[in-house]
Amino acid sequence: MKLHLLDRSTINSSSFSVKMHHEPHFIKTWHYHPELELIFVIKSLGTLFVGDGIEKFEDGDLVLIGENLPHMWLNDEIFFEKNTLLKTKAIAIHFKNDFLGVPFFETPEMFHLLKLFKKSCYGIKFKNVNTKLTKRIKKILLLEGFEKILALLKILHELAKHKDYKLLSSAGFLNTFQQTENKKLDKIYEYLFKNFAQPISLNAVADIANMNASAFSRFFKKMHNKTFSKYLNELRIGYACKLLITNKYNVSRVCYESGFNNISNFNRQFKSIMDLTPSQYLEKFKNF
Repeated sequence: MKLHLLDRSTINSSSFSVKMHHEPHFIKTWHYHPELELIFVIKSLGTLFVGDGIEKFEDGDLVLIGENLPHMWLNDEIFFEKNTLLKTKAIAIHFKNDFLGVPFFETPEMFHLLKLFKKSCYGIKFKNVNTKLTKRIKKILLLEGFEKILALLKILHELAKHKDYKLLSSAGFLNTFQQTENKKLDKIYEYLFKNFAQPISLNAVADIANMNASAFSRFFKKMHNKTFSKYLNELRIGYACKLLITNKYNVSRVCYESGFNNISNFNRQFKSIMDLTPSQYLEKFKNF
């Protein structure tokens, strides 16, 4: 399995693309592309993997993913069940950071948009977005030509000013990803993100990287400044946190959904990483 480059080049004369996606589920592929991706989720549920970040997504979420940033929109299992009537619905806008020319975005009036593009290299989830902005995103589907460009610039202008947001990936991931030229760790990330809820052995992951276990352990620790087992536990606990705050599962169910095979180890790893027990974390979130 490898990191996939999605070619979104088009034969038409548009400088960016806007599409309504109404499919059974999102593409279950760890991928990247040179365009920035602005996604407004109208109807869908699942987990978004961006770089080394994990984020649950749901109806109403608005996310901007930067150029060449690996990501995967993974719907919940209910979307893959046989005979399900569920379908995802989302608006996707793809554009390059120089879609109106490099000099245009280097002008003083556009500098705030350039800063937004640079920040998007981590992935951005915008919180508490008002309905006026989401209506603009829906309306852009109906526009053409000059009016369509103006509409996108207005949307980006509002997002650049929006103060309530969360960065989804880490600087450490970006540095590591660039250093390895997308060769070894891309296969490892895709395997881990798709299988972290199942038993994973060091030998199995080392095989994916075409390395023996000892060499892989040294390589991984050098890249991440932490052991593979610690990284895997952090990945699983990160996912557990997302499940806890959805309030759909009790702590015991979250333990097994996150890839742990017993509750005592889950509680121990959770306390070690989050400095709180699962129950304390959930209580703190409710009071936030």
